[in-house]
Amino acid sequence: MTGAARYIGYLFILPYLIFLGLFLAFPLGFAVWMSFYDYFFTAPGAQVERPFLGLGNYSELLLRDETFHTTLGNIIVFIAVNVPLTVVLALVLAAALNARLPGQTFFRTSYYLPYVTASVAVVAVWGYLFFTDGLVNLVLGGLAPRPSWLVNEFWAMVVIALLVTWKQLGYYVLLYLAALQNVPRQLYEAADVDGAGALGKFWNVTLPGLRPVTLLVVILSTIIGANLFTEPYLLTNGGGPVDQTLSPILYMYQVGIEQADAGYAAAIGVMMSIIVLGIAATQRFVLERE
Repeated sequence: MTGAARYIGYLFILPYLIFLGLFLAFPLGFAVWMSFYDYFFTAPGAQVERPFLGLGNYSELLLRDETFHTTLGNIIVFIAVNVPLTVVLALVLAAALNARLPGQTFFRTSYYLPYVTASVAVVAVWGYLFFTDGLVNLVLGGLAPRPSWLVNEFWAMVVIALLVTWKQLGYYVLLYLAALQNVPRQLYEAADVDGAGALGKFWNVTLPGLRPVTLLVVILSTIIGANLFTEPYLLTNGGGPVDQTLSPILYMYQVGIEQADAGYAAAIGVMMSIIVLGIAATQRFVLERE
């Protein structure tokens, strides 16, 4: 390759490098820098001293901030409900849609439709269903929990996890559908020769063939859970009841935007990035083991 051709290649990737630097690398670096300072948002032009705290924000966050600890517990509950349910439902629905069934195109579109629907519209519908005077309570009558779903400390986060599962499910179904169509047919034929039934073929051929996609679904749904914001912000008035649906990202928004404590909010964001990377790496290690 000549020198001129090499420089032409660099020119082709230059727009992406500029975009990456301006909208990812610089904001990320600036957030890490802010996390080491007592950094508050102020009026433009105001002369304000921002003392260096070192690891002070992180020490406060990890050792003394009970609200942050509560948000981590809330996300654990969310992930415990959302991730297994997402994997099982997406796999079952994809296997059903992969069969030759009447109305196959209609059902594929129906399952994907919530994913492309605006989150605000979805939240409005679920609010109508699960508010105290909502449709679910009307149907259940005396069987409905007291207090009602979205003001119940136990059920509020479960309802939000179900909402996100339903909204995101179509995307994961498509991932599984694409993977199912790439499982070699020869493996199923060999299983037939060995006398394997439908369950045996699913367990010994389909599931191993879908292992990489299952890993992807688990990691993506975990990342989405760690970035939970819109649903608790709109459904439970910013994390109620008693902070039981408050997510770390929503807490970061409250600290950084509503309280203008940008340094502490940046520390929350950096810490969550580290936690999510650690969880994703652990999931990959566990799921990729032989």
